Amino acid sequence: MTGADLADIYRDYIACLNQQDWSNLGQFVHEDVHYNGKRIGLSGYREMLVEDFRAIPDLYFCIQLLISQPPHIASRLSFDCTPKGILFGLRVNGKRISFAENVFYAFRHGRIEKVWSVIDKAAIEAQL
Repeated sequence: MTGADLADIYRDYIACLNQQDWSNLGQFVHEDVHYNGKRIGLSGYREMLVEDFRAIPDLYFCIQLLISQPPHIASRLSFDCTPKGILFGLRVNGKRISFAENVFYAFRHGRIEKVWSVIDKAAIEAQL
């Protein structure tokens, strides 16, 4: 798989998230997916994302930077949204905020097997 092929799969994955197309998530995410070092499996990963959309109804994943070096992807995602209540332990309570997430993925057989994510919580705190 080339870097361009992997980048295309990743863009399709992000589109799947933005459409909340949970029935097709397994097309992009491995059954045995790990998130920040913990095995949560596809069902746990799906539930995490569903909960994100519950907490942030206008959530939209915007790819700001994408580097593809198979079998890895590095991405900086940006968010401009209005969380309903508490987000990452912070009382946002409907205030519009912007922040970024730096995330690295390891793919196996064309699907995401490992995810390492760091969210810029300091950016959110500065806006509150």
